[in-house]
Amino acid sequence: MSEADRADHSSQPPSARHPTWISSIGRLLLGAAGAVVAGLLVILICAAIALAVAYPNLPELDSITDYRPRLPLRVVSAEGALLGEYGDERRTFTPIAEIPKVMQDAVLAIEDARFYQHSGVDYLGVIRAALAQFGSVGSQGASTITMQVARNFYLSTEKSLTRKLYEVLLALKIESQLNKDQILELYMNQIFLGQRAYGFAAASEIYFGKPLKDIDIAEAAMLAGLPKAPSAYNPIANPRRATVRQQYIIDRMLDNGFITADQHAAAKAQDLKYRTPADVPVHAEYVAEVARQLVFTQYGADAYTRGLQVQLTVRAADQMAAYRALRRGLMDYERRQVYRGPESYIDLPADPKAVDARVAEALTDHPDNDELKAAVVLEAGPKKVVAVLQSGESITVTGDGLRPVTSGLAAKADAKVQIRRGAVVRAIKNAKGDWTLTQQPEVEGAFVSIEPGTGAIRAMVGGFDFGKNKFNHVTQAWRQPGSSFKPFIYSSALEKGFTPATIVNDAPLFFDAGATGSQPWEPKNYDGTFDGPIPLRRALARSKNMVSIRVLQSVGVDFARDWVTRFGFDRDKHEPYLTMALGAGSVTPMQMATAYSVFANGGYRVNPVLIAKVTDARGKVLSNIELKAPDETQRVLDARNAFLMTSLLQEVTRSGTAARAQAMLKRPDIYGKTGTTNDSMDAWFAGYHQSLAAIVWIGYDNPRKLGDRETGGGLSLPVWIEYMAQALKGVPVSEMPAPEGMVNVGGEWYYDEYSPGQGISTLGTEATLPQPPTEDEKKGILDLFR
Repeated sequence: MSEADRADHSSQPPSARHPTWISSIGRLLLGAAGAVVAGLLVILICAAIALAVAYPNLPELDSITDYRPRLPLRVVSAEGALLGEYGDERRTFTPIAEIPKVMQDAVLAIEDARFYQHSGVDYLGVIRAALAQFGSVGSQGASTITMQVARNFYLSTEKSLTRKLYEVLLALKIESQLNKDQILELYMNQIFLGQRAYGFAAASEIYFGKPLKDIDIAEAAMLAGLPKAPSAYNPIANPRRATVRQQYIIDRMLDNGFITADQHAAAKAQDLKYRTPADVPVHAEYVAEVARQLVFTQYGADAYTRGLQVQLTVRAADQMAAYRALRRGLMDYERRQVYRGPESYIDLPADPKAVDARVAEALTDHPDNDELKAAVVLEAGPKKVVAVLQSGESITVTGDGLRPVTSGLAAKADAKVQIRRGAVVRAIKNAKGDWTLTQQPEVEGAFVSIEPGTGAIRAMVGGFDFGKNKFNHVTQAWRQPGSSFKPFIYSSALEKGFTPATIVNDAPLFFDAGATGSQPWEPKNYDGTFDGPIPLRRALARSKNMVSIRVLQSVGVDFARDWVTRFGFDRDKHEPYLTMALGAGSVTPMQMATAYSVFANGGYRVNPVLIAKVTDARGKVLSNIELKAPDETQRVLDARNAFLMTSLLQEVTRSGTAARAQAMLKRPDIYGKTGTTNDSMDAWFAGYHQSLAAIVWIGYDNPRKLGDRETGGGLSLPVWIEYMAQALKGVPVSEMPAPEGMVNVGGEWYYDEYSPGQGISTLGTEATLPQPPTEDEKKGILDLFR
């Protein structure tokens, strides 16, 4: 360009000096700015109108200023371990001071990083949301935590400008009446997080199986991702999607200065471990259900929303020991039964890559039953079975592990019983880590233990599996007690002059229909043999039926029926016939525990206690039962009677049908009685230590034979021993001292008034009691052994 041209150019006006497109952009920017200003003015005018018209009509904030969340009924053990939770909303209210900072930071990072700086509304965000609404954009966003609290408590989920305006106004009102910590506390306790969990404390327990106070950065970030869409970001149901959001939240925590770079890297690399349905810390389903029913009876439907905490007398360690012992006993019995066949059969694809998915799909209908795992068979033969568990683990079973299912592996096995590829079977791992194929038991059982001195229930297992059968056999099953009822007949006899040394004839008996109320009766001893005249002590130890019948004949049926009511039995459940001597009446395991406790505590009738304390959501005690020793108003049995019966029952565990008890527990201060009913339909062991009475029952719901060789001593006693080995660990040996009014002669105990020569010395021996041999007979006997 020449100098003249440059001079001419510089003299032109600005509009002439710039290209036309630059001028056009300027005009557009000015127009846009004008539109924004106009939009802001419209929004401000609308906001002003809304404030003037709507604000006075906003709801009162009583529901948040006096926050009373719907809190579930929680049942806990004596130590505070959670045993059961009931209610539509699973929530554990946690004050903001007790919510760990890492959890607060994770929520603030993703939901409202400027929460403590703004006044409840992020105005730029609201403008964006409003414009998005006008532009038909689906996502509104920009909701602060305060606005979310307003929405959760007072508004619908409708997406509209009107609702957004009300949300803003409510947020402002909330901020005018509550401080920031109170608002955050409301949010973190009220928000829905999936799996019926409301609030982060409940979510921590449900997803990770740990209290909120123990949460770490990676876990907190995972939980903080749930409010946006609890179902979509459920880490168990949708792990990939949930992890993507969790990783983003960890980044946000770093961006906002909540964590360091090292913490950020560690959290992003952390492999999270989730709680599975099988991760139940204490199996107490039956006892928790009893507690629920008792609380509902007193408090009604409000019990499920008031946040009641029900503390039981049950000890977590005792409960788990009982649960494991009973299940092991039932499974051991099941191994001896005929194999009934696989639970189902499925078609497996030929492509090995598709097998895993098909197995996982099929086993959703056959969930694991705690240690009893479901598996799909991949290959089967007489000497080896390969199967896949729900977890995807492949197991190989050989040798003794196949013994319970031998019939299903036979070449000519029935098609409904045969174990073949695609069969759904059950497997259980032993202590050595070896697998055994078995089946879910049809037989049922019950276990209950009680503190004799207070009535406190320490453990209760009402059956094999609460999920399969909710019938509580401890409290609801009326069964024949068999020989475990004999001690109460013997107890009545002690008041009639019998002593442990009384000789009773163990000889055959025959009765016409009048003795049984139905038909002629010729009772037998379990082993089919008769010992002739034997002392009462030995008769009870060996559970001699003929002796029990003769004793009941002597004391009188009516007297015995009245006597057993002292122990808590129902008179009407024991018909007035001699069959009562063999336990032909009906009892529940709970009744038996109460009854044996009378012997254990020295003669007092103490009612069972399950609920020790009930508190409300604020910790106020609503009821509290003081566990204390009984007083004389509760005495139903002479202390001497309880002492003598304890001595007799000690002989049972020392040398009688329960001799395994003392031998295995290696202590003399345990007492009890086996029980097997007619045709082996019920198997019992009832026993006690002075500090703990425990009852085991095993049988079928629809009574049928357990097996010709199945007895209380073989089935139920091992369960009792396993439990007591745990429950009495560290408890010193302590035998019951003799009360006043007792005398010991020749190593045997007697009431003072029934000492040798005073009480009943013999019964039923008149015709059969052998006479002392003559001198010639003695000489002849000696000659035989020379």
